[in-house]
Parts: sequence; structure tokens; C-alpha cells
Amino acid sequence: MSVVAVVILNFNGEQLLADLLPKVIAFSDSAEVVVADNASTDGSIELLLRRFPTIKRVELDKNYGFAEGYNRALREVEADYFVLLNSDVEVTENWLRPLLAYMEAHPKTAACQPKLRSYAQREYFEYAGACGGFIDSLGYPFCRGRILNTLEKDEGQFDSVAEIFWATGACLFIRSADFWAAGGLDARFFAHMEEIDLCWRLKSRGKSIVCVPQSVVYHIGAKTLSAESPFKTFLNFRNNLLMIYKNMPLKRLWWVLPVRCLLDIMAALHLLVQRRPNNAANVLKAWVQFLKQKRNFRPERAENLALTTTQTPVGLLRKSILVEYYFKAHKTFASIGS
Repeated sequence: MSVVAVVILNFNGEQLLADLLPKVIAFSDSAEVVVADNASTDGSIELLLRRFPTIKRVELDKNYGFAEGYNRALREVEADYFVLLNSDVEVTENWLRPLLAYMEAHPKTAACQPKLRSYAQREYFEYAGACGGFIDSLGYPFCRGRILNTLEKDEGQFDSVAEIFWATGACLFIRSADFWAAGGLDARFFAHMEEIDLCWRLKSRGKSIVCVPQSVVYHIGAKTLSAESPFKTFLNFRNNLLMIYKNMPLKRLWWVLPVRCLLDIMAALHLLVQRRPNNAANVLKAWVQFLKQKRNFRPERAENLALTTTQTPVGLLRKSILVEYYFKAHKTFASIGS
């Protein structure tokens, strides 16, 4: 059994594999590198056979999405630690060492992430994780180094290890035992926010999650679904609601959902003003699907609440990030406060 297994879930990412996999292999020390393929229709498998024949492959029979794709792939891997690594991440020399060293020294920490910088603007943090994820009182995620759509320049302001609420799925270093004990990723999410849902479960059960910024990687981002995609809009809004329903205590949930409904209607209207009617329609579709599906999540909600040991874990902001950003003009993490 390996100590660390770096598992890349691929879907039609032939060029990304060609460009970025060599660095993963070269810079991952003694870790096992695995590529799991979500039934790609491009030349991904042929590329792996031709250029990387010794790399372990897990070939799935169809596109299961991010969540179930990883669940199925990781069942084929034996390691103390899993690293869920997006195919569009460029790793750097010795990137694994600080992550592994921290986890080995802190057995109560379930997961961690490196510092994520933008592949295109390399001095800036990257949207999908930056320097560690947080969540506000209404269930909106944000990051050290990324508040809503505003990215900060990395000037060393977050170079200390810090406890966070969620670690990004773009590069998630997690104990395999904790991954499976918490139930893995929720396959019903398909993609987007499934890692936040997993981290919420871990945090509520008393586990620690941190960002270790001594490890740095560069993320391209939005290679599978663009930011303009109506389907991505649907997944983000629906999955955020499902995540809140699964994990939020009733004393907050009863008022958060009506507020979120109002805010999401406003978001749909804003998308209409931007002449993105399909995206606006998918916000409403997300609510319809959430109301239809939430009864199917009642068992998981009951289990999560029963196993909860803390309702105020580190990384939960007792404010609205929307109020901080739009009304108080707080665009940086440091300006928000606790």
C-alpha cells in the first residue's frame, strides 16, 4: 500500500494530460500517480498508453461526474492519503512534502490543501480554493485571497498555516480513512461543492482542515464547465442548497432557506439584466430540483446532525459575505474580520 496516491480524474483532457502530467510524475516524490478516466471520447487513453504506459489507469465505463468518478476511482486505490488533483493543475517541485509533513505531525487533521495560484496570472490567487475555503452564515463559500469574484495578489499575506472550513477539490490532500468514514463525496451532486459538503461533515465531527501555503500549485480552472455555462449555474445553486440542507442545524436552517430564496431570485433577475436568460432559468430550475430532491437527503441530514460535535466550527463566518462585499466594500479577506 502506498503512503500517498495522487489521483487525477480526467474527462476529455488529453492536452492537459500531455502538458501537466509530466510535472506531476516528476515532482511527486515516491507517491503513486493514478489517472482515472471518466469515459473520455478524445485521445486521453491513447495518450496515456503511448506516453505514460507505467502510470496506473482506472477506466470508468461512463462519465460519473467529479463526485462519483472519484468515489469509484478511489475504491481502486490503496493508500494512507489520497490527493484529489484536477487535471488542470500545474504542480511545483516538492509540492507534496509540506502537505505530508503537516498531516503526519497532526493526526487529528483530516485534510489540507496547498496555496492555489492562478495559472494565467501567476502572482494572484486562483478562484477555486485560493489559500483555503471559508463559509458565511448563509452558506456562501469564499476563500482567503478570493472574496466572491475578487482575487487578491499573493504578497505573502497568507503564508502561515491556517485552519479553514473547506479545502478545495482542485487539490485535496485527505486521509483515506477519514474520506471513507465520512462517506466520501456525495455522488448526487455530480460536480461542484461536493468537496465543501465533505469538509462540512468532517468539521462538524470535530476534524481539523488546514491550508499549508508552503506548498504551491497553479490552477487553470473552468476547463470542464466555463463560468458562463447554464449547467454550471444550475449545479452551483442546487448543490449549495443541498449542502446547506444536509449540514446546517435547524436553528439556522429555518431562516436561512427563505433568505436564500429571496437572494437567489435577485441573482436570477441580475442574470436576466446581463442577457443570460438560460443561466437565470437554471437558478429557478435549481430551486425546483432542490425542493423535489431534499426529501431524499433526509437520512443523510439526520446522520450528519446526529454525529455533529460542534455547530460553530472554525471557518464559519458569523456574517453575510454579501453584506461585507457589496455594502461595506470589503473586498479582501483581511478587511472582513471574524
